[in-house]
Amino acid sequence: MTARREVSLGTVQETLLIPLYARAVENRKPDPALRDARAEEIVAAIDYDFTRFDGLPSLVGSVLRTTLFDRWVSDLLIRCPKSTVVELGAGLNTRYERIDNGQARWFEMDLPDVIDVRRSFFTDTSRRTTIAASATDMSWSDTVASSSTAPYFFAAEAVLPFLAEDDVPDSVTGIVGRFGGALLALDTAGPEIVGAQDEHDALSKVEARMQWACADPNQIAAWCPGAKVLASCGVTGLPSQVSDRLPRAYREMLSGLAAQRLPQAEEYRFNLLRLP
Repeated sequence: MTARREVSLGTVQETLLIPLYARAVENRKPDPALRDARAEEIVAAIDYDFTRFDGLPSLVGSVLRTTLFDRWVSDLLIRCPKSTVVELGAGLNTRYERIDNGQARWFEMDLPDVIDVRRSFFTDTSRRTTIAASATDMSWSDTVASSSTAPYFFAAEAVLPFLAEDDVPDSVTGIVGRFGGALLALDTAGPEIVGAQDEHDALSKVEARMQWACADPNQIAAWCPGAKVLASCGVTGLPSQVSDRLPRAYREMLSGLAAQRLPQAEEYRFNLLRLP
C-alpha cells in the first residue's frame, strides 16, 4: 500500500482542502454537478481527516461556485482558444484537468507550502506552469507576462476574502497595471457572513477566518476606473446556462433556498469583472 502524503499547511492554506474534498465527494455521486476523478484520487492520497467536513452544506456551495467559474473560463476558451488562464490561489484545484482545450496557456499560483503539496500531484508542461508566490506580491506577474499573451482570465476562487482588507485593492489594481482588459472571477462575502464565521459550517472546523467583507461587488470596479461588473450572483441566482444543467435535486434545493432569502445564500456572491 502506498503511504499517504502528510501535509503541513498554513492556517489559511488549510482551507483549500474544503473545495478539494467537495469535488471528491461530488465525483462519487451518480448524478453530479461536475466530475472530478482527479480530486478523489488526491483526497485518497493525503493524510488528513476529511470526515470533519462530511455532510456540510458548504460542500455543495463550493461545487456550485467551481461549476460557475469553470463555465466562465470555458466561455472565454471557446471564443479565444489560445487565451491565458491564471489561477490565483490555485490550491489543489483541477480546473486544467476539467476544461483545458489543448491550446490555452495556464499558470497555477499559490503560496510555497501549497505549491510543495501541489507538485506531488501535478507536473508542469510547456503550457502549464506552477508559480510559488503570494497574490499580494506582484512579482509573479513577470513570469506570466514573459511567456503568455492576451486575452487573460484570472480566477481567484476562495482567495481574496481571506486577504487583509488593505491588500485586496492592491491585488486587483496590480493585475490592471500589468494585464489591462483581463477578466477576473472572484467570490465576495458580505459583512453579515464575515461577522458570523465562528458559526459557519465549514470555517468553524478550521482556524482560518475571512478578513475582507464586500457588501457590493461594484466596490471592486470602483477601485479601477473603467472596470465593469459583467456578472454577479448568489448561489440561488446562478445563470441559466449553469443552473439548467444541474441535477434535478440541486435545482429543487436552490429553488427552496431562493424562497427563504437566507443571508448566507444572498450575501455570498460569485462575480465576473472586465478590468480596464
